[in-house]
Amino acid sequence: MRFIILVKATADSEAGRFPPDSEKLFQAMAHYHEELARAGVLLDGSGLQPSSKGWRVQYDGTKRSIVDGPFAETKELVAGYTLIQTRTRDEAVEWTKRFPNPIREGVNCHIEVRQLYELEDFDGLVEDQTAERFRKIGME
Repeated sequence: MRFIILVKATADSEAGRFPPDSEKLFQAMAHYHEELARAGVLLDGSGLQPSSKGWRVQYDGTKRSIVDGPFAETKELVAGYTLIQTRTRDEAVEWTKRFPNPIREGVNCHIEVRQLYELEDFDGLVEDQTAERFRKIGME
């Protein structure tokens, strides 16, 4: 089972500002990710640059257009992620309860955790050849 831990953006992260005690936060994050790696559950993780350096693709019927950032609704933006793979949901919950506070200890905030779909979740919805195409490119 794969899960993504989403760190929500803040006004500071969107402005490219790091917390005053960034070194302490980075050390806590490094320690946490090292523990995940030692346990064999870490797949990937990274911080995201502010939305001002990104864009969205807007779909209008068959037309696509590019909308450059920044994006206004900071609370709906993601500032970083960690991707883990565990045997059970309970194991994922235990790991995510140990995730360092992404702002700094003592500050109210939250992270969001979502389970990723696996190809098996689509059995009966897609043909076997279609699922095999995804497996060949490593998307399981």
